[in-house]
Amino acid sequence: MKKSLIALALGAFALGFTEFSMMGILPDVAASTGVSIPTAGNYISAYAIGVCFGALILVFGHNVPAKRLLVAFALLMVVGNGLAAAAPNALALMGARFIAGLPHGAYFGTATLVAKRLAEPGKEASAVSIMVLGQTVANMVGVPFGTLLSSLISWRAAYVFVAVWAAGACLALIRWIPNRQYLARVSLAGQFGFLKKPAPWIVLGAVFAGNTGLFCWWSYVSPWLQTQGGFDAVLMPVLLMLAGLGMVIGSTAGGRAADRLTPGFEAALGQGLAGVCLIVIFFVSGQMTSLCLLFVTSFAMFSMSSAQQLIMVKVGSGGGEMIGSACVQIAYNGANALGAIIGQTVLNAGFSYNVSSVAGAPFALVAMALLLVFAWRYERHYETVPAAA
Repeated sequence: MKKSLIALALGAFALGFTEFSMMGILPDVAASTGVSIPTAGNYISAYAIGVCFGALILVFGHNVPAKRLLVAFALLMVVGNGLAAAAPNALALMGARFIAGLPHGAYFGTATLVAKRLAEPGKEASAVSIMVLGQTVANMVGVPFGTLLSSLISWRAAYVFVAVWAAGACLALIRWIPNRQYLARVSLAGQFGFLKKPAPWIVLGAVFAGNTGLFCWWSYVSPWLQTQGGFDAVLMPVLLMLAGLGMVIGSTAGGRAADRLTPGFEAALGQGLAGVCLIVIFFVSGQMTSLCLLFVTSFAMFSMSSAQQLIMVKVGSGGGEMIGSACVQIAYNGANALGAIIGQTVLNAGFSYNVSSVAGAPFALVAMALLLVFAWRYERHYETVPAAA
């Protein structure tokens, strides 16, 4: 089981690196492709759009063995990042980023199901958190490493690196993921049947609201650290590693807590902590307090990731497990975009960077309320539903 989870985490690392590394190398990419930095933001959007479209792969690949799907997604990571590294112009890079985003939600949807099925009874959330750990480690060391490659060699070297990494992840998936039936065969309509109930919409609403609130602040975390924390721009890679450390610890601790409590209640606690942090950010400044809030908020951000993925596998039980888990990634990426827009609106109105955090706090608290409703009203039912063979 441990080797299988490591293989899943290797793929998650590639996706996390691909998604977030662009933020650190955007000025270099913009200069190389002859566009302004705001226009280069389309490279980030192209990836997010790919994530949303890519989740549809699971609709048509539902009856394909999960191991084959995971390998196919890893190969798509190789292709997308390889094309990005070789892109001759801005249009080609946008296309490559779209392709690189296609496997994201579909991979997490499939990997969550596989991790859950391979876990020991009572340790499902911990198993999923190990898979998600790959994405959080990518934030801690992958993004600063990609930025370093860009400054020392070229931004293209960062995408060559992740393409090679994805190829290695593909080999690990082939070797370490057991060949077995992870999902019951159902019709196309059966895959979406779970969406007729209110529970999954409550969870997806919580994911969307919670991440909208967080990304009001997180999208502008670097200038926040410089203006409110008083840090020099040269320290940003190191500070982002601190944030990544908070994400890693949060993901691990959240998975263990979800096994001891319930995934819904644990996720509600994480959203509540995030909301409190966003409020506190508004009132404080200074280096030490900024560092503490950066770490704790990053901890909260990923403490609920594995729990939310696992919840959607459970509410989709009976054929919609992979679609449900992939929907979490769609809600997450859509919320990223909306949160950035809300934060941008606040900043364009002339407010400071700490105001963007308090603008996001109500969204995080709404997410906490939705998860508490789910935990109180629905979770006990899904905890007693037997898993598909």
